[in-house]
Amino acid sequence: MKIIWLGHGSFRIETAGQVLLIDPWLTGNPMLAEDQHDAALAGATHILLTHAHFDHAADVLQLARTLNAPLVGQYDLMGYWGETEGVETIGFNKGGTVDLNGPRLAMVPASHSSSFSTPEGLRPAGSEVGFILMSEGKTVYISGDTGLMADMDWIGDYYKPDIGILSAGGHFTMDMEQTAYAAKRYFDFKTLIPCHYRTFPLLEQSAALLKKALPEVNVIEPEVLQAIDL
Repeated sequence: MKIIWLGHGSFRIETAGQVLLIDPWLTGNPMLAEDQHDAALAGATHILLTHAHFDHAADVLQLARTLNAPLVGQYDLMGYWGETEGVETIGFNKGGTVDLNGPRLAMVPASHSSSFSTPEGLRPAGSEVGFILMSEGKTVYISGDTGLMADMDWIGDYYKPDIGILSAGGHFTMDMEQTAYAAKRYFDFKTLIPCHYRTFPLLEQSAALLKKALPEVNVIEPEVLQAIDL
């Protein structure tokens, strides 16, 4: 399994013959240069979406068309886009699990919001979620944008993820201190990858606090397009 950061909350995961794009934000992403877009997208088989905010969803409809890849996400939003945008979708909901031609993906709660812009202003768009990816004998918790929540208790106990990809930039999501608290209280990660940070001055710029708080966990500060082999 290769986990590749595309900046902010976006990832590319190569596993079991599939290439999964997680919240792929290209347009306006200050961490992913335009000449890196092709490498980020090459061979993508599925596009996974945790929620509809622009810094996660701005490009997904166009990518679904150009890559001929299904959009995978929360049922209400996928249903709406499937009907109105003519793209292939795989819609499911919290508690459900789908097979992505080998890798299995479960949907879990997140605590955030989900909306997109219209000429009439912001409109709600389904609900925010996280994912549990099960592939190659590994279990990855992809938190999506979330604050601390009690649901992490059962998520950690039931799925027992050994790898965490957690939002940790603060302001809109957990910060590094809260992410460390969640990791200690609810999970037993072997590897933890922070995300949704460093993008803007408003967000946290370093995971040093997270590393210090979790000495027994392999906390990896990702670099754009540099594969993390797990």
